[in-house]
Amino acid sequence: MTTIPDYEFRTSSACTYENNNPRCVEVATNVPGKVVVRSSVTGRAVEFTATEWTDFLSGAKLGEFDLSA
Repeated sequence: MTTIPDYEFRTSSACTYENNNPRCVEVATNVPGKVVVRSSVTGRAVEFTATEWTDFLSGAKLGEFDLSA
């Protein structure tokens, strides 16, 4: 049987609470080699390897995912 790790999520520093309606991104990095991101609204989570997460952040910082108007 596979044990599911206990993730320790923390809320993004960019999170804002509007009328007690938090719409935040939470991230867990306490399991070696994994980064898990979840929505505070739905609880859905996406798991990344540490390398995938680093590549994603690099792309985001370079504007790779910017939406054009």
